[in-house]
Amino acid sequence: MIKTSPHPLDHLVLPTQSLEIARQRLSSLGFVVAPIGVHPFGTENACVFFADGTYLEPLAVGDEQTVGQAIGEGNVFVAHDRLYRNKLGDEGFSAVVFGTADADADHARYVEAGLSAGDMLSFSRAFTDAAGKSDTASFKLAFVAGRKATDALLFACQRINAPNIDRTALQAHANGATGIVEIVAVSDRPSSQSGLLSTAAGQDANDGEKIRLPNATLTVLSPEAFASRFGVSAGAPSDLRFTAIIFAVRSIAAATHLLAANAVEHNMSDGDEIVVPPAPGQGAAFIFREIP
Repeated sequence: MIKTSPHPLDHLVLPTQSLEIARQRLSSLGFVVAPIGVHPFGTENACVFFADGTYLEPLAVGDEQTVGQAIGEGNVFVAHDRLYRNKLGDEGFSAVVFGTADADADHARYVEAGLSAGDMLSFSRAFTDAAGKSDTASFKLAFVAGRKATDALLFACQRINAPNIDRTALQAHANGATGIVEIVAVSDRPSSQSGLLSTAAGQDANDGEKIRLPNATLTVLSPEAFASRFGVSAGAPSDLRFTAIIFAVRSIAAATHLLAANAVEHNMSDGDEIVVPPAPGQGAAFIFREIP
């Protein structure tokens, strides 16, 4: 067995039909959305960055022809994105991404465990901050997926060249969000997913169906438990599908006021968290938890 250390959460991939619709929706929720970033394999994003180093990656198809060519060349990232959209639609939450210092070692672990989703991917893209300063970001990705859990992709992301850009303005969210504290998935068989998730994260499951990452928690619930906890439907049956993101905010009262002012539908859970159901441009349930 190849040894590894627990991987932190890096970012989350949220497919959307339109980055413009995603930008409007996320802005109405009180998030600052970065300028569009273009991938060399036909997809594009408009990210939401947090002070804790994590981020959301709303993802749209920018060039169908380039995407098709990349799929033909074995690009796991865009191939899974297409499969996800074909099955579940253009709005959703398709992938959880872990940070790593050695994607090659992670790929070897995934292959050894029989869970590799395919070839590694290395690429670079331009990055522009809110002030218009540009730099180049380079990444190396290693993919893992269950043979039955085809709705969910997990991968390790090594930042080969991290842009030397001040993101302070991009992290100043009007809703007071400072980071991602929990990711929630649903499964018809929650306990059966612990091996896949543990391998992906380099961290054993504990406390039931929870994996405690260095900077967040990954929880798997049954559809019934999910609906009971958040008051939101878990959707169609699935071996594993990511469904909700819990954000830390400085003040529940302030976040509630902002959502009400922007006419955003929201409810309070039993745990005094704000629950915002999925909507176009927001492919998962967004939960706001006060952590001063």
